[in-house]
Amino acid sequence: MITGKTLIKLGFKPAKWFRDVIEHANTHGLEGQALVSYVESIRPKLVEPFDKPLDYYQNIRAESVEETANVEQVLKTMELLMRTPTLVKGAVMPDACPTGAPGQIPVGGIVAAKNAIHPAMHSADICCSVMMTNFGNVDPKVILDAAHSITHFGPGGRAQPFKLPKELKDRIKANRLLNNERSLTFAKSHLGTQGDGNHFLFVGQSENTGETIMVTHHGSRGFGANLYSTGIKLAEYFRKEISPKTLAKNAWIPYDTEEGKQYWEALQLVREWTKLNHRVLHQATYEKLGIEPLDNFWNEHNFVFKEDDLFYHAKGATPLDDKFVPDSKEGLRLIPLNMSEPVLIVKGETTENNLGFAPHGAGRDISRSQHKRNNSHRTIEQLFAKETEGLDVRFFSRHIDISELPSAYKNAKNVQDQMKEFNLGNVVDKVLPYGCIMAGDWEKDAPWRKKKALR
Repeated sequence: MITGKTLIKLGFKPAKWFRDVIEHANTHGLEGQALVSYVESIRPKLVEPFDKPLDYYQNIRAESVEETANVEQVLKTMELLMRTPTLVKGAVMPDACPTGAPGQIPVGGIVAAKNAIHPAMHSADICCSVMMTNFGNVDPKVILDAAHSITHFGPGGRAQPFKLPKELKDRIKANRLLNNERSLTFAKSHLGTQGDGNHFLFVGQSENTGETIMVTHHGSRGFGANLYSTGIKLAEYFRKEISPKTLAKNAWIPYDTEEGKQYWEALQLVREWTKLNHRVLHQATYEKLGIEPLDNFWNEHNFVFKEDDLFYHAKGATPLDDKFVPDSKEGLRLIPLNMSEPVLIVKGETTENNLGFAPHGAGRDISRSQHKRNNSHRTIEQLFAKETEGLDVRFFSRHIDISELPSAYKNAKNVQDQMKEFNLGNVVDKVLPYGCIMAGDWEKDAPWRKKKALR
């Protein structure tokens, strides 16, 4: 009788495939060398990282001292990333900047992996995305005021959240990776929330028509972050089994496994929830004002996109090609820059160097903390007044976050110039800024910070 102990004595590590081997071996009376040969024929084979990094497209050029240092770090991390054995091609965008340890996909990076989903390459903010609604010829202040009374920034959920549709709730519960109390709590309480960081609610006017447009930017909040945590654990399990020399941050879930199929389905549900998360804010705004919207569309810029057996991981990159956006609106995409610059409305096609993607924004050359240090000689109020002159900029927490002011980002003109240079989408309209709402420095009033101040 073959058991798990038999396989362990033969030198094999305990694994999920033991069950199938034991059943087959006992059914067919395998033992000795016949058993070893069978195990060797079906057990997962170790996959080694590439000896040399794959080539990738560099759609980026440094135009200042700070940009030079940033680009050097981006290319350094891409060199390590492109040794990941599942990858077949990659590219970086003009808004690229490193995030995390060397070898981790940078913001503005795109890689295509064969039969593999890499959770760390879509990060915890799964399906970070943008949505726009055209309100027609309405005073932008009216829209911003109404939206301000409806939206929610900062940590946690809403005291009175929007209603999660029963049909979506049932599908969430039907997915093994999402059917847990934590996911369901986030799906309910975080609906209609925008989080913090660089997420925003922007109001401006079309350069082409003068019509007022609202744009929201946020991801899947705690609902997506909880799935990400599950995905990281699954990917690490497979990494130890099939590619232990691969960097932990580049671990993957094979799509042709049961777990891979379930994770892909879970990602699609997170996408659907995130789109709803945008929509409830837009709908509540135009319903409050009794306005019928003229137009509405959205797109992700931090997600995984599938084409046959290739999975395109876009860590902060806008999909241009309609094959990546099943609910595409006439091929139109949104690319925000910073609060003092327009939101670009673009269209584009797949080329050899863009892999079907465009930048997702302006990106950063330096960290938030470095930006704060660089401006320590000015007061927060002075910096805010200078950089938001003529704009209606609001922070939901009522505390200014200078790391979200325009100077914290790359030069928007340089990014747009490089979009033209590398054929990364054509601008068909611009939403000229009136004002925006962001979370602000909500941690200033955080309970843990108040307790620390009293010590």
